[in-house]
Amino acid sequence: MSRTKKLVLLAGDVILLYAALAATLLIRYQGRNFEDYWRIHLAPFSLLFIGWLFVFMVMDLYRERAFVNYNSLVNRIMTAVGIAALVSIVLFYLFQSLFQLTPKTNLFLFAAVVIAGEYLFRSTFLAVARFRPSPAIVIGRSPEIEELLKFLKKHPHAGYEAAAWIEEFGPLQMEDLPRLIEKHGAHTLIIQPSLTKDPAAIRALYDLLPLGVTIVNFTDFYELVFERVPLGELEEGWFLEHVTTRRPGYDLVKRFVDFVLGVAFSVALIPLTLLIAFLIKLTSRGPAIFAQARVGKNDETFTLYKFRTMTTWQGGNDGTPAWTEKNDRRVTPFGKLLRLTHLDEIPQLWNVVRGDISFTGPRPERVELVEQYRAFPYYNIRHVVKPGLTGWAQINFRPSASLDEAREKLKYDIYYVKNRSFLVDLAIILKTAKYLFVNVEAGKHVPSEQTTA
Repeated sequence: MSRTKKLVLLAGDVILLYAALAATLLIRYQGRNFEDYWRIHLAPFSLLFIGWLFVFMVMDLYRERAFVNYNSLVNRIMTAVGIAALVSIVLFYLFQSLFQLTPKTNLFLFAAVVIAGEYLFRSTFLAVARFRPSPAIVIGRSPEIEELLKFLKKHPHAGYEAAAWIEEFGPLQMEDLPRLIEKHGAHTLIIQPSLTKDPAAIRALYDLLPLGVTIVNFTDFYELVFERVPLGELEEGWFLEHVTTRRPGYDLVKRFVDFVLGVAFSVALIPLTLLIAFLIKLTSRGPAIFAQARVGKNDETFTLYKFRTMTTWQGGNDGTPAWTEKNDRRVTPFGKLLRLTHLDEIPQLWNVVRGDISFTGPRPERVELVEQYRAFPYYNIRHVVKPGLTGWAQINFRPSASLDEAREKLKYDIYYVKNRSFLVDLAIILKTAKYLFVNVEAGKHVPSEQTTA
């Protein structure tokens, strides 16, 4: 979805939240002393609205996947408002001295008004965005470009339509381009990166600027739409321009947060850790803790710890890599429960405390699998940052079950390396929590032992 569409949705949500608050007070108090009630509620609810908007972002209400159909839209809105309302209740009661009110009926009524308002607003947006996408002309040919064209055709609500596709940009196409722009009313040209190395193509595109068109590099547009990078279109120079290997301030603060939270969670979960270890030993043969060599930052090998959820045969502790299959016979009955609840990940808190991994980052892979993955272009880039307990690839793509899927996940890992920030990390944590507790998108989860993620 284009940035313009996202800004429209965000601005609409801000207006809608305040309008919903006003409507709630009018309904609740039947218009009596409205100014007094508005003054009392305005400041605390304004603080809450920041959290509500962030929950909307985490629930993908600003991405095209929320607009696939009306049923999906309703489910996401109701889930997002429900989560935001629960968070509001907790905050109101924890910080009564700050908010100076503990609304019950008002909050329930406000949530209902927001659900109705959000549905009307977003369903209207869906109708407009679906039938009035901005025309764009795509220049170039590659598998990634064909992938983008298919996506835009199937998802007009993404905000763009491919009005024309110029596969080869020769002299004839250069001369005909102004006519195509005028014919389709195109305001955007999406060009393949290789065209920037052709002086004739650059001159022809430069001459188009007075026509008021925006020329966008395909890699940037692909990243905007899919929130991953097009590996097949990248070259070494792209990484020199876009990837920063060191961010001292960010890295220092992130390490401090990892250590403090890692220690806190480890201590708090000691009773549960001991209970799980006992039940593993009671229900199956083998060690309670599963230790495995993984590759981390700068290609350094470390030992990753997890609760054992499998037997030790056919790709278990014998070190033989094996893809996890659906209904995998190696998974023990108790292991299925651990995987379902992701409690098998608890021992990795020790890895976080030691600094082997962070809470967020590309998932560390087995040494044997890394040797296979090095055949992927630019695979080593994912190792310029510390791996994580969960990551951008984990919340956007299913666990790998083949080399092709592992290569697809690499697109998300490199996107994270390029765009990593505290906001992205927080979004990853919240979305991971969403997948743990809210069954919104079946089949997505943080991978467990023996998967290649």
